[in-house]
Amino acid sequence: MTDARPESGLLSPGWTGSPAASATSDGAYLRALLDAEAALTRAQETLGLAPEGAGAAVTAAAAGAFDAHSLAERARGGGNPVIPLVADLTRAVGGTFGPYVHRGATSQDIMDTATMLVAVRTLETVLADLGRTQEALARLAAAHRDTVMPGRTLTQHAVPTTFGLKAAGWRSLVLDARDRITAVRDGLPAQLGGAAGTLAAFTAYGAPDATALVAAYARELELAEPLLPWHTLRTPVADLAGALAFAAGALGKIATDVLTLARTEIAEVAEGSGGGSSAMPHKANPVRSTLVAAAALRAPQLAAVLFGSLTAPDERPAGAWHAEWEPLRDLLRLVGGAARDAAELAEGLRVRPEAMRADVDLTHGLIVSERLSAELSAVLGRARAKELLTALAPRTYAEGRPLAELLAEEADMKDVDLGDLTDPARYTGSAGALTDRALERR
Repeated sequence: MTDARPESGLLSPGWTGSPAASATSDGAYLRALLDAEAALTRAQETLGLAPEGAGAAVTAAAAGAFDAHSLAERARGGGNPVIPLVADLTRAVGGTFGPYVHRGATSQDIMDTATMLVAVRTLETVLADLGRTQEALARLAAAHRDTVMPGRTLTQHAVPTTFGLKAAGWRSLVLDARDRITAVRDGLPAQLGGAAGTLAAFTAYGAPDATALVAAYARELELAEPLLPWHTLRTPVADLAGALAFAAGALGKIATDVLTLARTEIAEVAEGSGGGSSAMPHKANPVRSTLVAAAALRAPQLAAVLFGSLTAPDERPAGAWHAEWEPLRDLLRLVGGAARDAAELAEGLRVRPEAMRADVDLTHGLIVSERLSAELSAVLGRARAKELLTALAPRTYAEGRPLAELLAEEADMKDVDLGDLTDPARYTGSAGALTDRALERR
């Protein structure tokens, strides 16, 4: 067993305790480093570059106990944890097979490969939680297909919409995130290039075609086979950063909407189990939404560091590669935690149709003024319709009377059926059809 003493996560409630926290722990990274080393020896054995039994010996030794804290302290000597790990693993293998640990590889080969393993393993947990989220949102969208609520633009009531369409839109973003993460996960490659990306050492050790070793190595790890060593061609990391940042933003959109709709004075939705306050017993804070929103705010800056590292110089970089490790792990953790919290948020979200309808009526019927402008133009003429609605709009507020009631008092409106024209529930356009269309996506 590897040393997997966890971090406390005292300042990280967004990801602490999540599956992603476990998948990105120091112990998990150490396990991935050891998996990468063992797979390299096994791959060389399959091609006759290591003697029979070497792969099994290294794999068995890699399953033993290694001290992550000691490795971290000794990593300062060479700038990465692979160097002291190779020394410890070689000593653990010993004897005949010790020299076949890390043979021909460079530290970046192992570190990059381990990072891809950690990413794949973490993304599996993210995808599972995104699946939970989209399923819960699909249920909400179907249940509230025709639940009318105010559509809001630039913070103000615009025209009526439905909560079903809003939930369907949230789900669409989650599915977009799922698709991007799936595509990136399936393409994350092993890394093997040797000292400067030429595979020269493997040729020196007897490989007639070192590219065959790259393929064998990728198969051992169940990672994609890279076209070229990517020591300073950081497309895999940039693609991963982009997919993760998008996922954080997609989940953040849901959280932001819920935070707005859950305000005391709006109260159209509520989290299933709100968080308490240290000072105010009456509060039930939307904590899941808050944590997801916080992750969405941090993710773009972390991704920016990873995109900045695309400028890595030469055949292996000083600094650019090293700058990736912490922000990439932070990004995996943030998105993993956000996905967990989003799933809990969606599964427990309480919808309040009566509050939505009450809010629709706050403008005394003016929320359907767009429809009235179009419909009454055909009856009264465009100029008269505009004049009438412009005059009545301020009166609805000043007198606190419904627009339909004021319209009914106008002489030229006696023959107009105002009941249908002024009902917000009858002016949701194609919201129902759009919701149905969105729910067809799997």
